Amino acid sequence: MAKVQRSLAGQVIAITGGARGIGRATAAALIAQGARVAIGDIDEALVQKTAEELAAGTIGLPLDVTDRASFANFLDEVEKQLGPLDVLINNAGIMPIGPFVDETDAIAKRMVDINLHGVIFGSKLALERFIPRRRGHLVNVASSAGKTGLPGGATYCATKHAVVGLSEAIRQEVRSLGIDVSIVMPVIVRTELGSGTVDSRGIKPVEPEDVANEIVEALQTGRVDVYVPKHLALIVRPAPILPRRLADVIIHWMKADQVLANPDELARQAYAERVHAGVTTAAGAPAPGADDGSTGP
Repeated sequence: MAKVQRSLAGQVIAITGGARGIGRATAAALIAQGARVAIGDIDEALVQKTAEELAAGTIGLPLDVTDRASFANFLDEVEKQLGPLDVLINNAGIMPIGPFVDETDAIAKRMVDINLHGVIFGSKLALERFIPRRRGHLVNVASSAGKTGLPGGATYCATKHAVVGLSEAIRQEVRSLGIDVSIVMPVIVRTELGSGTVDSRGIKPVEPEDVANEIVEALQTGRVDVYVPKHLALIVRPAPILPRRLADVIIHWMKADQVLANPDELARQAYAERVHAGVTTAAGAPAPGADDGSTGP
């Protein structure tokens, strides 16, 4: 018997990094399901503009995911304007790439702050609301890179491995309390964050709308492991039991070892400049748009 899908109509859903990319596409997909959506982003002007364009009562609020107080204020305002939070989608992330030895400590710290600490802050703050109500759904957008390691993206992969492990542990803690946890693991997504990367053989980049649709389905069904595309699971899940040499051959054949290692620097220039602007101002107010609001691979 087919599982009955949950209705998302009237659900209060907050999305981090919602001004662009996966966040914006997910907001649009949820609005189409009748959800009441709030998007947060460090780029206050853009997030308000995006909310206006999405319409349907969407609210856009400033949010620095690396600041716990900012995150708490964001969720407080969401509940003040829309009602009790039903779903938090931790989507904000950045992906500077390049040889690990050449990566600056400032870049590494910024990635950890946004990609990991931001998810930790958001998860704790959401659970503080969900646990007393014994309901809620936490969606953490990780990456297929959270299941492997790709040259050119060592620290990025590390943050996404951490998000996968964090989410698995949280799920075990709260699964008996009526709270769901979903882990979203896309390949490269055609956003600015994924610009200039090399296509792998057999698995092509996906669109933000593809990720958005899988998130909607996960919320409707309670699915935990959300691979995008779905058939990615057939490759990722068996990988840990393969002999190391065979795994290396497969990775090389698929050109997965080239995806982040040999990017088109010109195609990534605008994104790289925006990320670096965020790093150089992180000691004070982060530069608008430094938090990409999309994630992948």
